[in-house]
Amino acid sequence: MNTTAEHIMTEALDLPIQMRAFVAEKLIESLDVAPEPGLSMPWRKEISKRCREMDQGVVELRDAKDVFAKAYAALA
Repeated sequence: MNTTAEHIMTEALDLPIQMRAFVAEKLIESLDVAPEPGLSMPWRKEISKRCREMDQGVVELRDAKDVFAKAYAALA
């Protein structure tokens, strides 16, 4: 590893855990060199918005099994 990368790693590891998670997420996202060709820009923005909402805890996540069970029960 070169000295620049070592310096960045040392600095990053000194960050609080939430900031380290943010940096890690952005680095992983940067590995996606080409966006999914089948997704339009509005859909990519919507996906990013929903991911942010989940990360910030502003939405309630529910198990898909429970959601479908409730939907099927409503149809009966």
